Amino acid sequence: MTLLRVALGTLFLLGIAAGQDDAENEEFLKTLCTDKGPGEWFRLTAEDCRNVIQCTEAGLQALQCPHGLSFDLNLQTCQWNDQVKNCGEKVKKKKVKPLLQTIEPLCQENFLACGDGTCMDRQLFCDGKPDCSDLSDENACDVDNDPNSAPPCNQDECRLPDCFCYHSGNEIPHNMPIQEVPQMITITFDDAINNNNMDLYQLIFDARLNPNQCSIKSTFFVSHKYTNYSAVQEMHRLGHEIAVHSISHNDSESFWTEATEDQWEQEMAGARVIVDRFANITDNSVIGVRAPYLRVGGNNQFKMMENNAFLYDSTITAPLQNPPLWPYTLYYRMPHVCHGNMQVCPTRSFAVWEMVMNELDRREDPDVEAPLPGCAMVDSCFSSKPTADRFYRFLQNNFDRHYLTNRAPLGLCFHSAFLKNDPEILDTFLYWLDETLANHDDVYFLTMTQVIQWMQDPRPISQLKNYDPWKDKCVVQQGQPYCFGGTNCELNTDELPGETLRLNTCMRCPNKYPWLKDPLGEGYF
Repeated sequence: MTLLRVALGTLFLLGIAAGQDDAENEEFLKTLCTDKGPGEWFRLTAEDCRNVIQCTEAGLQALQCPHGLSFDLNLQTCQWNDQVKNCGEKVKKKKVKPLLQTIEPLCQENFLACGDGTCMDRQLFCDGKPDCSDLSDENACDVDNDPNSAPPCNQDECRLPDCFCYHSGNEIPHNMPIQEVPQMITITFDDAINNNNMDLYQLIFDARLNPNQCSIKSTFFVSHKYTNYSAVQEMHRLGHEIAVHSISHNDSESFWTEATEDQWEQEMAGARVIVDRFANITDNSVIGVRAPYLRVGGNNQFKMMENNAFLYDSTITAPLQNPPLWPYTLYYRMPHVCHGNMQVCPTRSFAVWEMVMNELDRREDPDVEAPLPGCAMVDSCFSSKPTADRFYRFLQNNFDRHYLTNRAPLGLCFHSAFLKNDPEILDTFLYWLDETLANHDDVYFLTMTQVIQWMQDPRPISQLKNYDPWKDKCVVQQGQPYCFGGTNCELNTDELPGETLRLNTCMRCPNKYPWLKDPLGEGYF
């Protein structure tokens, strides 16, 4: 958000120093700034949400948010009025930190000190439940401070097929020679599958074959609302992977950051129940998760995944780097920073694969242009509509960045509207697909699970044409879908009062619209 900043030479200009001499003003300034952190913005009164001030060596600075915006003390920036919940407060709430590093030990072995010096069992720190009276045991819980965090990578103990960690982005699973490693590409789509995008998916995936003569495959991270489950069933029949993207797709990013383990379970395990039942998926193949808005849910998300037998997550973004990163398991510490504003990444050990989202390079000519911030979703890589030529160069540059280095899987993550609403961009993407398949016998478009299968049981390029894990549903006859259109169930639920929603499925209509507390739509919870 835009900030309007005004430097103030004297306190008088703020309207708080009238009638005071210089000594009084100096004393007032000292009192005002004593407990303020460097660069911290705060309010003089709780009535004015637009105006804040800051203590500097030159005196005070004032800042006024533009009309329609208010200042969020927690985020320390201007936000839309309805998003700011701390207008009645003057200063940012300060969290008490535990005393983890002291000159002399304060507690016995395996105990740590709260901010007030009280000793607590080490295992109680950063477990998601406050135990210290000052709450300090939950206030320093990032990867660098969590006293129970996952250890750094130990390659003597972490071995494939069950574990993969690394010290350098140059490393390749099993140390295979680069010329024997296939370039795997994962095309993924987020959100609902329905009649608005099924024709797009047919256009992309029909009649295009990998070098093993199996049709190219994709992974769909499906959100519940507006999804046509007869269409999901058809995509699964054709061999594509179905993963979950939540039930509610809650539009508050902070919800996903702060959600409890139970809330994550309702959203993701509940979404899998809905997919399994109403898309009639009975092979236990729904094992992947991507959080809305790519908001990582910290340890709570991954505890839920481990407890509910999800194999992998694809939410965490790795900052743009060369070479890019291979997927890794979370038994050991993440091999990159927790990237993104206000993100909360997992700190503990989890039996979960991370299909890391390597940021893409948005530059047209990386050899000439200065570095720019990377982007995770293809849609977010362009501030304005790209030309066909620019989009083609973007695809080819990022392909080369993977193919010519360590051949880490290249993720091309879309929302369907980006391609569906721009025929020129779609034509460019299809041209690039065909060109890549025609020019390379070592490039495969696969599902996320197929990538993990290769990492666990790798084969050189020369053996991939008969590689069993990639032959499942090799070429599915287009033929007849399981049912024609399905039943369009008109439903409601007590969880969404006043709303009538439609559920399209080849299965029997449920009693109620499936939702968080009632994913089977049985009508009681």
